[in-house]
Amino acid sequence: CWDTRRGQKPKGTFATYMHAGDQFFYKGEYVKAIKTYTKALTLQPNDKNSLVARSKCYVMLGDSQNALKDAEASLKDDRDFFKGLYQKAEALYTMGNFEFALVYYHRGHKLRPELQQFRLGIQKAQEAIENSIGSPSSVKLENTGDLSTALKGLGRPTKKERKPQSQKSPKYEKITKQLLGEIYSDKEFLEKLLKEQDLVKAKMQNGEKLEDVILDCITYLDMRTEFWRQQKPMYARERNHRINRQKWGRNQPSSALDPASFALLSLEEIDTALASGNTGGSLKKAREVLKVVQGWSEEAVPNKTEVLGNLYSCIGNALIEMGEMEKALESHQKDLHLAREGKLRDAKSRALDNIGRVYARIGKFPQAIQAWEEKIPLAQSGLERAWLFHEIGRCYLELKRYAEARDYGVRSLAAADEISDSKWQLNASVLVAQSEVKLGRYRSGVAHFEKALEQARLLHDEPAAGAIHKALEEARRNLADSD
Repeated sequence: CWDTRRGQKPKGTFATYMHAGDQFFYKGEYVKAIKTYTKALTLQPNDKNSLVARSKCYVMLGDSQNALKDAEASLKDDRDFFKGLYQKAEALYTMGNFEFALVYYHRGHKLRPELQQFRLGIQKAQEAIENSIGSPSSVKLENTGDLSTALKGLGRPTKKERKPQSQKSPKYEKITKQLLGEIYSDKEFLEKLLKEQDLVKAKMQNGEKLEDVILDCITYLDMRTEFWRQQKPMYARERNHRINRQKWGRNQPSSALDPASFALLSLEEIDTALASGNTGGSLKKAREVLKVVQGWSEEAVPNKTEVLGNLYSCIGNALIEMGEMEKALESHQKDLHLAREGKLRDAKSRALDNIGRVYARIGKFPQAIQAWEEKIPLAQSGLERAWLFHEIGRCYLELKRYAEARDYGVRSLAAADEISDSKWQLNASVLVAQSEVKLGRYRSGVAHFEKALEQARLLHDEPAAGAIHKALEEARRNLADSD
């Protein structure tokens, strides 16, 4: 066993605890998962993946405050860590701060536009905001620039706030009953108990008035009811999906739904599982659905090729997360084959993107370059071009082909300048500077490092600024020696 009070370290390794925590999470044993991730963090404090994993557990347990705390900690040294951004958005969403959640879903989508989890997050946050318009409990997004100010007071309600609400209409009570489910009877009991004046004025052993405790509980249930009511569009869809499946009987496969509905529902479930960290569940579901879709006829499903490609892409992404790169590559190549066969431009772009990522991760840079250069004509936005040119340039830099690396760095910088994206201006400037220094063009290298350093400081990215400053000083010494 392990006891932090005695200063003893865990007996296992970091990887062992992370793996065990993941297993607990997939089984739904979130308390055990939290304890295990905490042990992993003792071995590697501030590990951002561990913090995100623990934050997910807190979200599942309804502990939004700790979920937000871990998510923000994961972003401390890397504000563009996309998993941390997504988890912060999820924590804010769970707290009912839909407007702020939407900001972080958008921020993540801007950084990683290929990830569907951010698109789904934007969709559900927008729906929750639209559904809560006019609600006095909804938080309005003000241009204060200070998120911490908006988050104040979201914990325990003040005594002034803890008061019985006015009489609700029968329709409101009916909706409340549906949303609270089994715990609606508990709310009724507490409300009846509140009317017992002699009882509620009594004090508990800790000195707290029983009336305040009851009001706390009722207020919490009212807040959760309002939160769930605001989310109604998302919940309504899930409920309708369940009803549709039940109509076919428990023993009927879900594929008994009409093909279009089945495909859409399945892809949503697969994406949701992957976004929530359930990589194994997402992979299993995608493979099961793939077998079903492969049995469909072209007449029944005109877009069968597109659906199959999406499934292979989902399988490949899950395999990447699991570190099985060769299998992931095989799936993404099948996606590419189907895209070419069906002349599907967007699907082809997606497949080439993923193939390039896999090759780059396993160090096969020429193959990554080949895939990404084929994708160039398919890039649709300035942000996508800035990212694509930068990644190709990084591959050339790894291959010590510094002239090509510099050229792609310049193209990336031009694309970033067009959209005024500071982050990619920083990345591209560093790439150009590194390439120029390797080519012995120290003066140009110094100039681009200086530009990158300025961008890093504007972004308040201290780790990047520190690394760039060191590289700049070395480039200046080389320049002095060459003069």
